[in-house]
Formats: sequence, C-alpha cells, structure tokens
Amino acid sequence: MYRLLAAQSQTGERRRQRIHPLYAKPELLATRPNEVWSWDITKLKGPAKWTCFHLYVILDIYSRYVVGWLIAHRESAELAEQLIADTLEKEDIAPGTLTLHADRGTSMRSKPVAALLIDLEVAKTHSRPHVSDDNPYSEAQFKTLKYRPDFPDRFGSIEDARAHCQRFFHWYNHQHRHSGIGLMAPAAVHDGTATTMTEQRAITLDAAFAAHPIRFKGVAPKPPALPTAAWINPPQKQPAKALIKPSCSLN
Repeated sequence: MYRLLAAQSQTGERRRQRIHPLYAKPELLATRPNEVWSWDITKLKGPAKWTCFHLYVILDIYSRYVVGWLIAHRESAELAEQLIADTLEKEDIAPGTLTLHADRGTSMRSKPVAALLIDLEVAKTHSRPHVSDDNPYSEAQFKTLKYRPDFPDRFGSIEDARAHCQRFFHWYNHQHRHSGIGLMAPAAVHDGTATTMTEQRAITLDAAFAAHPIRFKGVAPKPPALPTAAWINPPQKQPAKALIKPSCSLN
C-alpha cells in the first residue's frame, strides 16, 4: 500500500496541523492621541477558588490614557462591542482616523466586534499568536495595576472590584507620572496640556539652576522630553552595507 502511495506522491503528512498560517507582524505608529488604541481583557480573582471577574481595558498607546474600561462576570463579545462603541462615542472619534489593536482572543476576533469596527470605519490589527510583545502597552498597564501595594489577592465581590478599579484608573490617568511620556500624567498628554506643563517645568529648573548651580554640577537641567511617537514593533533599521574596496594585483 505504501509503495502504491509513494508512486503517487501521497505518503507525506496530510493532516491540517502541517499547515501553519503566516501571521504578519503588526507595525503601528501613533504620533498623536486617539490614533492607535490597544485593548485587552485580564482576570481578577473572585472571592472563592476558581472564580474570577473579567476586566476589559482600552488604552491609547500615545498618551497611555485609559479611554474606557468595564468589569463583568464573563468574557463576552457583546460586552466588548458595547464598550468599544461607547468609548468611540465618548472620545468623538471621526471615521477612518483610528486603529484598534488587540491580541487574538475570542472576543477580539468575534464577528460582532469586527462588524462594529467596519461600520464605524475603524481599522483593526491583531497580535501574532503567543507573542506578548505585539501588545506591550496593555500588558504593561495590567502589570501596573496588579503590582500596586493595594491590589488584593482576591476581591470579595464584583462591586469591590469595580470600586478598586475606579480608584486605580483615576489615579493612573490623572496622578501617575509615567516614565514613557516624560513623567507626565496620561491625562495631560491626552488633552494636550503637557506642553504647557513642560514649559513651566523648564522655567522652574532654570530658576533652581540660577540660584544653586553647584547642586547641578554646573550643568543646566532640562525637563524630560515629551513623546513624539509611540510604536508597536518599530521597523528594524537596515544595517549599512560595508564598503568593500576592490582588490588589485600588480603584475
């Protein structure tokens, strides 16, 4: 039998797992707020073992501002669709101006969410399977949430989880000095007031340097720079080709 199959070139593996689709690496650039959003869902432990609540978060990658979030008992495409629609309306997003990035979870690739984004002319991209670096901003924001000293091991109820997240996201958006955006609060970068605040910082630093230059070792301090762009997978720079001098021989 195998001899006959080999004669017809049919002895190879024919199961579908041999075929691995090629997933393109997402390369996204944001140069202003509300140009690229990243969203994801994480689990918060409930009051008993094997119970949890699902936290949905939508984040602007340029300003790091959390534009929308909700907590539910389950992961649902319908809830994700409603959150995205409400957040787009709240931020007054014009059609064709936003890209929404997510991983390849069930809700992220669901038909209701895809249909909503098509209707609202929002471009969508997805991470490659098992590549957490393709969604770094959401992953970093979840780490900030869960590594805070006041984050509990478990929440007694979904109301407790909502109250905790309400306090956290207010602190994160309006008080947290983010190192990736010039030590500004995300809200200041999102609404554009960070530029004025940076100018005020520069005036304060100049005055401090004029009064006590020895404290700065004679070097005038500068405020941290504001972001000019935020990338998901920036394109790799091509190395410059070395110049090869042609060899010559003397006869």
